[in-house]
Amino acid sequence: MSHISSFPRAIIHIDGDAFFASCEQARNPKLQGKPVITGKERGIAASISYEAKALGITRGMSLHEIKKTCPGVVMLPSDYETYSLLSKRFFMIVRRYTPEVEEYSIDECFADITGMRRTLQMGYPEIAESIKRDLDAALGFTFSVGLGVNKSIAKLGSKWKKPSGLTIIPYQNIPTYLEKLPAVKIWGIGSNTASFLERHRIFTALHFARKHWDWIKTNLSKPFQEIWRELNGEYVFQLETEPKTNYYTIGKTKTFTPPSRDRKYVFSQLSKNIENACIKARRYNLAASGVAFYLRQQDFRHTGLELKLSRLTAIPADLIKLADEHFDEFFYSKTEYRATSVILLGLQEDETAQLDLFGDAIKMTEKKKLYEAVDAVNKKYGKHKLYLASSFLANKYSQHLGDRGDIPERKQNMFLGETKRRRLGIPMFSGE
Repeated sequence: MSHISSFPRAIIHIDGDAFFASCEQARNPKLQGKPVITGKERGIAASISYEAKALGITRGMSLHEIKKTCPGVVMLPSDYETYSLLSKRFFMIVRRYTPEVEEYSIDECFADITGMRRTLQMGYPEIAESIKRDLDAALGFTFSVGLGVNKSIAKLGSKWKKPSGLTIIPYQNIPTYLEKLPAVKIWGIGSNTASFLERHRIFTALHFARKHWDWIKTNLSKPFQEIWRELNGEYVFQLETEPKTNYYTIGKTKTFTPPSRDRKYVFSQLSKNIENACIKARRYNLAASGVAFYLRQQDFRHTGLELKLSRLTAIPADLIKLADEHFDEFFYSKTEYRATSVILLGLQEDETAQLDLFGDAIKMTEKKKLYEAVDAVNKKYGKHKLYLASSFLANKYSQHLGDRGDIPERKQNMFLGETKRRRLGIPMFSGE
């Protein structure tokens, strides 16, 4: 069968294997072949090398449990600066083959190589293989790659053989893979939807794909209808190749150690999150119509509150005042907390309101001008050089104290000419 009929569209999904842990192993040869986890600052395993997975360590396992069961594991603080730099290099390599690249997350992307066979003088499977070979060699760790007729099938392929897998799924072979895939493993299908499908004797992706369209349309919402179409070989989910410029929600969460029951300290952490969320909203000229506040307890349970705002705002003082008024509704003085969260809801373009009788619009305009100046100062001299007094305690102390406060090596050592504010876009490598 021809490439055109096998791949009416040719979409690749590329996934970095244990990306954060692999970045650490690549930058420090002494760690290669050893069980490595990142997330020490959070007190849990965030990323796990395959050597660590072989010892039974799972994501989210506490450091205490890991130390007890696997004392030889190397635990490292997350170094997001290095991960981000290597991620950018990852995407640059993929763009050598096609400009149509969607940066889906820091460690994975989609690429549309449709029509690139003549330009690259390779078939689609060979292009996928070449991309994987370049990534493995350039970054020093492995990637898993799937090639399919759309995003759902490509994603299925990249997960099929990990680590370092390359799975090619032409149009005519889709059913062979779907019959081996549990419904709960379909990209975009959650546990609740999977339970609903199982109640209707839909246990595999193939059962789902072969269900009659009328039943799908009657019983499932649009997102799941689109998944059904993709599993049947249609190209539905377009690649989002443009940088993101709009958000429906913006969330900020920060974990701190040791946990605390001090009201002022926990509230200060929440206040800092509110400032951070508002900074991002203002960057995109957005304002929130609602807000949600959450506190995470030491046992990982949550308490929180969601509120609708009387007017659109991205001014942190407004939201901090609101949080203070309602804080005792979800903060309990005898409970230890380990994280705070804020989510700005119902984001809309922040347009200057019309003048009103009481001058509220004028006050909002003045506040916006004030924060334009604050943002300019922080951009020039560093984030949180200027902040509200309610965030003082969160800014005064390190986010993590004790052994969880270890600083990533990239932040301990700087290249010649670097400062804390001005950094070169080069990951720092170590080892002999």
